[in-house]
Amino acid sequence: MSESEGRGGLGHRVPDLGALELLLAVARLGSLGRAARELGITQPAASSRIRSMERQLGVALVDRSPRGSRLTDAGALVTDWARRIVEAAEAFDAGAQALRDRRDSRLRVAASMTIAEYLLPGWLIALRAARPDTAVSLLAGNSTVVAERLLADEADLGFVEGPTVPAGLDAVVIAHDHLIVVTAPGHPWARRRKPVEAAELAATPLILREKGSGTRQVLEGALGSLARPLIELSSTTAVKSSALSGAGPAVLSELALGEELSARRLVPIPVHGVRLRRSLRAVWPTGHRPTGPARDLLGLTRAPAAD
Repeated sequence: MSESEGRGGLGHRVPDLGALELLLAVARLGSLGRAARELGITQPAASSRIRSMERQLGVALVDRSPRGSRLTDAGALVTDWARRIVEAAEAFDAGAQALRDRRDSRLRVAASMTIAEYLLPGWLIALRAARPDTAVSLLAGNSTVVAERLLADEADLGFVEGPTVPAGLDAVVIAHDHLIVVTAPGHPWARRRKPVEAAELAATPLILREKGSGTRQVLEGALGSLARPLIELSSTTAVKSSALSGAGPAVLSELALGEELSARRLVPIPVHGVRLRRSLRAVWPTGHRPTGPARDLLGLTRAPAAD
């Protein structure tokens, strides 16, 4: 199969956003009829769309009965994936506005990977409600890259996860985060009864983010030194995928692990003698307090719901 054929094939294998939104409404309301009314379509059309999606995926998603509609086990799992796709689409829509000529109508944000993946989309959707004419561009990278972007005047506001404030930047703490050691259920650590000691963790090759990432900086600061990484990857999602495959233990933000831990696809490993708590910060060049859309976004990140 050629690369172009692979890309085209994905469009045929993945349901469209309308179908995914319908599935999420059924999961939330427990009724195909109520979901259809919420989305402004007829119940027969909703039933047809669900059946079409089931044929497309090759699994049953919804059990229908006179008492309502209930997700099958496969349907619950697909719904979790669908929620991420719809949220990503909402974030994409919030950031893909037409660019304006006036500076006040643009906001350039640089964010480290965990914040960009798991927190920023919600903030951007809230900003869009407050400033519908503001177009947001996102530059995602590790904490070192975020600092470089700000100091080069390539971003108006940044977000980092490291243990310290990069030189040349002012900062404010917007939230706190915990790092968790995780493995696939089949790893020996998943069956041990005693916590992993700091020395053993430091001596064990781990699946890690690249140097310069906030996650890596916090871990190295907590342990003092680390064994050579088992695998070194440039995104939280890549680290998580490697851990899910059973490649070895990984260290990830709790923000990234909710679904995997609740479904027991990854197992949290207790660790003794290591502090893996970190502050998440908004940053900007020293002496240049955020104004306009950047100030508004900063205010949204510091709302109680974001902490």
